[in-house]
Amino acid sequence: MGEAPAFFVDHLGNGHTNGFGVKSEPKKRDTSVQIGDRSYVIGGIHEGNPLFLGVQIHDKITNKWSSPTVLGTGPKPCKGYSAIVLKNGRVLVIKKDSASDDSIWFLEVDSLFVREQRKLLGKEVVAWSKGVRGNAEKPIVISGPSGVGKGTLIAMLMKEFPSMFGFSVSHTTRAPRCMEKNSVHYHFTDKTVMEKEIKDGKFLEFASVHGNLYGTSIESVEVVTDSGKRCILDIDVQGARSVKASSLDAIFIFICPPSMKELEDRLRARGTETEEQIQKRLRNAEAEIKAGKSSGIFGHILYNDNLEECYKNLKNVLGIDDDAPVNGVEVEGINLPKEHTVTKMEDEILIEETGEGTKKKTIVLDLSSINGGAPGRTRGIDLDMVKSS
Repeated sequence: MGEAPAFFVDHLGNGHTNGFGVKSEPKKRDTSVQIGDRSYVIGGIHEGNPLFLGVQIHDKITNKWSSPTVLGTGPKPCKGYSAIVLKNGRVLVIKKDSASDDSIWFLEVDSLFVREQRKLLGKEVVAWSKGVRGNAEKPIVISGPSGVGKGTLIAMLMKEFPSMFGFSVSHTTRAPRCMEKNSVHYHFTDKTVMEKEIKDGKFLEFASVHGNLYGTSIESVEVVTDSGKRCILDIDVQGARSVKASSLDAIFIFICPPSMKELEDRLRARGTETEEQIQKRLRNAEAEIKAGKSSGIFGHILYNDNLEECYKNLKNVLGIDDDAPVNGVEVEGINLPKEHTVTKMEDEILIEETGEGTKKKTIVLDLSSINGGAPGRTRGIDLDMVKSS
């Protein structure tokens, strides 16, 4: 799909035409942005309430409207917004009078991710991504058979560097057990809700176990990253395969035992399982090791024949310097003036404060180094205050 020249528009007023001969209904406020032969209409019904940022597509060639499948977690309703067409099939949406962590969004309409999803699903797709300042360390996917010691290695990392690493909280449709707390042990949710969110592309990986769904949402990983920590995912090879196929840019590590005999000895030493359970774990472990080594998923395979040596190798893979470990930096929000105008200049967005006030400020958003994207975060926004008057 070709691109039209980049431009920006504020949301349209009541009864205003949307740019291709279709007039907005009364009390409907929307914005139309043109990319190639398609117009993407962002907005919704406004009856004294905040604007809901829904999306519709108008194809000029067929003169048909469609409601696309919307992937990712989108913005909350707002009082107003500006939309700016960017390169690579993205639309920047800047919300007015919004919280600092909800002001900058990217709507992907023809990005690589959207094109892949459109082909996979066989229907129209768009995807939302929240924009945040700065960059972040890559999440870590660690896999390996039961009893290999990956849990011990992760615990060692967490103990030595508590401010560097964190776990995402998984979702499940089963009921909470005694002493389990929602959003602490799991995000407990309804099965129909989770099935819809899986369909909407909000999960990195999921599995059905004894009739209940378990999974890792994209948002749960991004929340850990936003807090300034590297998210660790302890999942099996099948889950790692799903993560690899997603848009999440992660480091994949597989932990192997030195031998199956050593793994069997460790399982027996735990003294927590019956002989039948041990044999089942050994069969599963053999299949998991074979899959892990042959899958092409894992960039690093470590052998846990000596715990301290394996831990040292793990830290080397993660680029951790024992002498000067670097703590994560929590993502800062982007505070925008309540009332402002928006102008695009190449890879920079100028946001100028308007309205009554003794001082007017101009904020520059530099988008030249943005990375990531839907259905997670778009990172790498650089912000600068250029003047006051």
